[in-house]
Amino acid sequence: MILIVAASVFAALWAFLELADEVNEQETMEIDRMILLALRNPADHTDPLGPGWIEEMVRDFTALGGIGVLVLITVAVCVYLLLLNRGRTALFAIAAISGGWLVSNLLKIAYDRSRPDLVPHEAVVYTASFPSGHAMMSAVTYLTLAALLSRAVTSWRLRTFFLVSALFLTVLVGASRVYLGVHWPTDVVAGWTIGAGWAGLCWLIERWLQQKGVVEPTLQVTDAGNDMQRHD
Repeated sequence: MILIVAASVFAALWAFLELADEVNEQETMEIDRMILLALRNPADHTDPLGPGWIEEMVRDFTALGGIGVLVLITVAVCVYLLLLNRGRTALFAIAAISGGWLVSNLLKIAYDRSRPDLVPHEAVVYTASFPSGHAMMSAVTYLTLAALLSRAVTSWRLRTFFLVSALFLTVLVGASRVYLGVHWPTDVVAGWTIGAGWAGLCWLIERWLQQKGVVEPTLQVTDAGNDMQRHD
């Protein structure tokens, strides 16, 4: 499992660098424009596809990747970990997600890509376009928290639920950014890629710290939630 995750982290970093290179050389602009315009009314590019209620719902989806929502979810999971007497794990979660936020902002400054100008923005934006901060931070936050929660249960069904939920929310947030016209599709793909890579790297570090005794050993909870035991 560790080798698979390590290989995935390396693959994610390689994919991000390759995509970033193509973006810098303007090689992705044609497909970016095609996808962005495909989500707009052909007769009026200021009008996203679908009725008004869909546009409003997509704004709700994009909020799931906003800093405010991610902070609230992170705090809720950390409180849960504290109730399980896993304070060091909670601190690690905060450090991992905060580190991802810092990397996201540094990458935006480094690449400094302009936002799409083909269509009006349906949401307020403040920073550069590449990579998508919402896509990256949703991947960092949801996947990291899912990994930590999955290590607290023995049931493969619960572990699958945590992972699938995290992936679903991450995809939903990223897709909403393109629909709202605030990101090029390649911004979102880059955000997903580097965000998932960061989450995988944090999982590896957490495993290493656990072996060193810095982070609490795995607390396994059965499906019934009645029996708990620690595994070194």
